[in-house]
Amino acid sequence: MPAPHPLEFRQRAVELARMGEKPVSAIAKDLGISESCLRNWMSRADVDEGLKEGLSTDERAELVRLRRELRVKDMEIEILKRASAYFARENVLPK
Repeated sequence: MPAPHPLEFRQRAVELARMGEKPVSAIAKDLGISESCLRNWMSRADVDEGLKEGLSTDERAELVRLRRELRVKDMEIEILKRASAYFARENVLPK
């Protein structure tokens, strides 16, 4: 997987594409990226600026963070359930 381009590069590429002086395909070729990549950046910028429906970059990052936290909490709960069952079994059975 190629290294991601810096945020400033992406923002400037979107600005150039929005100016409309050249076709998107020509701008992408000049910058050394694919046309679909530039169009994805433009779409993401539209969502982030509120011009288009969808999850913004910040909302998407928060969703990822919350899902990760939920996964950890679920694992912790499962561990605690197993530990409590183990200790309950130890206390019930005669020695």
